[in-house]
Amino acid sequence: MTHREVLRHPDGKALALSIAAILTTRIVERQAASGFARIVLTGGGIGTAVLVAIAREPGRHAVDWARVELWWGDERYLPSGDPDRNDTAARSALLDHVAINPQHVHAMQGPDLSTSPEASAEHYADQLSAHATPEDHSDVPRFDVVLLGIGPDSHVASLFPEHLSLRVTDRSTAAVHGSPKPPPTRVTLTLPAINAASEVWVLASGAEKAEAVRLALDPAADVFQVPAAGVAGRDRTLFLIDEPAAARLPLDLGRSDRLRSTTSWPCSVPNPLDRGAQRSHPQLEP
Repeated sequence: MTHREVLRHPDGKALALSIAAILTTRIVERQAASGFARIVLTGGGIGTAVLVAIAREPGRHAVDWARVELWWGDERYLPSGDPDRNDTAARSALLDHVAINPQHVHAMQGPDLSTSPEASAEHYADQLSAHATPEDHSDVPRFDVVLLGIGPDSHVASLFPEHLSLRVTDRSTAAVHGSPKPPPTRVTLTLPAINAASEVWVLASGAEKAEAVRLALDPAADVFQVPAAGVAGRDRTLFLIDEPAAARLPLDLGRSDRLRSTTSWPCSVPNPLDRGAQRSHPQLEP
């Protein structure tokens, strides 16, 4: 498992601006290296705020949006276009404002396009498998970045504490029934699919996330109780958080003067996630 790196920001606005700039830079870097960037989006307040910030970020013009492929970590099982769907929010915030190829936007099916959440999950698994290459060594693409929000109960995607979907290890997707957060029916990537990514970024904003962040960074955490503790990118695992969400962490963990005073970077300028940048690894008591 990769080290978990923590990067703190003063508030939610600074956090969204910073993630937007860093993600834009990552996309440009991956396009330069391999021709394509494969990103998994998240919903929720901070996830949508990041997409809004990208739409306003000057660096977005450096991105070749025709060579970006987008997936989602989870989706509410609602009809296409429903305002509570993650992909609906993403389209309004960013995708409707950039020249992305619709064939590269992989939304999860709702009840208007599938007969059940299980059928939707199977369809998405088939799509993932079809886009995986032999070099990915998996039945899912090796995503460049997976973005994940974290709930106050420490859930990520639609993987909730003590939910059976956390036990799924032989499939890339799962149907979720009885979600403690409405709506109760969802489709989600499983932990193995998430952890196939090169980088996994957990985003947290707000004091209500502080205990979940603390637990997720605890090396003794039980994944079945704390799903966020089970995420790990192959190359890098980042917790990008604001000060309220960091309230239960050691004061110096993830703190950097450079980060606290900078909220965005042009694509031509190295950002704090570059290999040589200052970063912190959690050292928490079990």
